[in-house]
Order: sequence, then structure tokens, then C-alpha cells
Amino acid sequence: MGSLLRSVSGVRWGELRDATGAAAGGIPPLLSRIAYGDADTVRIAIADLGDAICALGFVVGEATAPTVPFLLELAGSPQVACKAELLDLLGSICRTDQWHSAAAATQDRKHNASYQEQTGWETAARTAVYAGQPVIKGVASSVRPEEAKPARKLLQVMDDTPPFPEP
Repeated sequence: MGSLLRSVSGVRWGELRDATGAAAGGIPPLLSRIAYGDADTVRIAIADLGDAICALGFVVGEATAPTVPFLLELAGSPQVACKAELLDLLGSICRTDQWHSAAAATQDRKHNASYQEQTGWETAARTAVYAGQPVIKGVASSVRPEEAKPARKLLQVMDDTPPFPEP
């Protein structure tokens, strides 16, 4: 995949599922389009990737956390277009708490336990976004306001949405 995204092939995408199905068929090609496409191609790829890894803008899945480091790599790369959209997607991922909220609302322990896998996806995804804080701070210090402003917004989202407590 070029100098960007070298480690994409190291992820076992075939074992992961996203909101659209098997992650292997969708996520790596979308990441490649984001890395090497023109602005229009990148915008469409980010929207499609968002549908796959942060469905409806607030539901993460199994493939979300493994995708986040690549989103951060792309956001930190000088040649990638549409950083604002990438940072907005990372913000949506960071804010998600659908599965934790559903588990908390379930009074029945048996049903609450069924959310354990999904709450793990959410925790891992938010943790992955937090791990990229140095990249986000770097973009926030950009002289380009169209990049710096969304990065500062994401840093604020991170301040407002602390990591989930350990189970």
C-alpha cells in the first residue's frame, strides 16, 4: 500500500467484522483510497469507512479499534486530503457509548452479560483514539486552520469523554 499504511496487511481483517460485513473486503481498500485519492475520492471513502466502523455515527464494531491507528496515521500525514473529515470520524468513535449505555440500562444480569463483547469493542476503540493523542496534538498545532481547528475540537471531545472505567 505504499509508504503509508504499511502495517495494514498485518491485521487479520478476514477475522473481523464491521457494520457492513467482513472487514477484509472493505476496510483496507477504503484506507488506501483515503491515503492516495484526490479530495473527492477521499471524502467518499471516509464516509463509507465511517458507515463500516462507526455505523450511524455512534455504533462501533469489532473492526473499529484495529482501524483507528490507520486513521491516526492518515490524519498525521501531510499529503492526505480531508483531515477535518478524518478527525470528525475519530471524534465520533471517541464519543460512542451506545453499547455501554445499553448494558447499563439492562437490569437483567443475563442480558447485561450479552453486551460484554460490544462494550469491549467500544472501550478498545476509545482507547485507540486516546493512544493517538500525540498525532492529534501535532495536527492541532498546524498553521492550516482547516486542519488545526478540527484537531483541537477532537482534543476537546477527548477531554469531555474520559476512558471507560475498567470492568
